[in-house]
Amino acid sequence: MNRNQMDKSLPRLFPRILLAGLAGGLAEVLWVGFYSALTPVSGSVIAREITATVFPALADAPLAPALGVSIHLALSLALAVAFAWMVWLPLKRRYDTAVIVMSAVVVLVVVWTINFLVLLPVLNPAFVVLLPYSVTLASKTLFGLAMGVVLVGWGARPLRTRVLGAE
Repeated sequence: MNRNQMDKSLPRLFPRILLAGLAGGLAEVLWVGFYSALTPVSGSVIAREITATVFPALADAPLAPALGVSIHLALSLALAVAFAWMVWLPLKRRYDTAVIVMSAVVVLVVVWTINFLVLLPVLNPAFVVLLPYSVTLASKTLFGLAMGVVLVGWGARPLRTRVLGAE
């Protein structure tokens, strides 16, 4: 699929892409909520630190936790749009479901690496130490898995026809 065809198909696929971003973002929220329920780490503190990363002046505001979740979900939508445009649309006609889903997981692991090893230590070091790396990496992996499954699962042809090339 050339870039012009991708640009034309993007508006038609936009609801699916947004749903994929929402699914990924909510997968992370559920994972971190589950972890928070089993440990002393508060979900509201995590959400507050998201706000502190983007809007430091609002970190202590009463609305900071809700704003943190909103920021997280907005970034999830943006990430899904970027992934769809740069990876999914170019690959979706050439590769089967497993390749697309695995690509989403790999891209999200790269995003985690950049976030937790490069950006967040500079922008908000307190956020980096709130959760173990294994928990945050699992979170991003779940995001990629959820996003990839939504992107390929909506009206997808059966896997065997894709692999065998039958249309």
